Amino acid sequence: MDLNSDLGEGFGIWKLGDDTALLGLISSANVACGFHAGDPSTMRKVCEEAARNGVRIGAQVSYRDLAGFGRRFIDADPLELADEVLYQIGALDACARAAGTEVVYVKPHGALYNATVHHEKQAEAVVNGTKAFKDLPILGLPGSQLLAKAAEAGLRPVQEAFADRGYTPEGTLVPRSRPDALLSSTDEVVERAKRLLDGEIVAVDGTVIKTRAESLCVHGDTPGAVEHARAVREALGSVTPFA
Repeated sequence: MDLNSDLGEGFGIWKLGDDTALLGLISSANVACGFHAGDPSTMRKVCEEAARNGVRIGAQVSYRDLAGFGRRFIDADPLELADEVLYQIGALDACARAAGTEVVYVKPHGALYNATVHHEKQAEAVVNGTKAFKDLPILGLPGSQLLAKAAEAGLRPVQEAFADRGYTPEGTLVPRSRPDALLSSTDEVVERAKRLLDGEIVAVDGTVIKTRAESLCVHGDTPGAVEHARAVREALGSVTPFA
């Protein structure tokens, strides 16, 4: 199982999460590209640390929403959104190449990730922006428009699950505005990871959802993120980047 985390989500003097510690535990790093968080110096530093740790780099693309941390839906024009996705990937890839590595996949962040579950035009925009750069794999929610559009475009769709997020009975993520949006206990997070190996996730109402995932996300900005990631890695036995 691939273990990924959202990194580089500080901005200027503001720091968020312990990127250095997480890079010693994960196999894939979703690096903020400056639209919801991150800046050139942060991006380059994370890429350098990822390269030293042998961690693969993915572009975590977002709406242009620094003030809202990319967690507010924006009714973006699809052509403009595709260009902004292309721009973000290219910026991060420049930092990655300066560190002797490269961007090898794409994952939307926050509200864009959630929108592309059902929003066909925005899902196409993310795929089109990615393909304009290179045929890179795209991480997304199983059954989403995003993964369907990626497959149609000849890109590798990678099914992802979340170790620390609440799920609705429909298999989507519980909105961040709700108190049950996050799993706060390390034991709960580890149980989620173990259950996922058997192809199941338990929704917030107790519904058992059958699912498959190739990559498991532990958010880097949640309280106890490093402890969660360390415990999940121990529970999994090993982590292996998705093929």
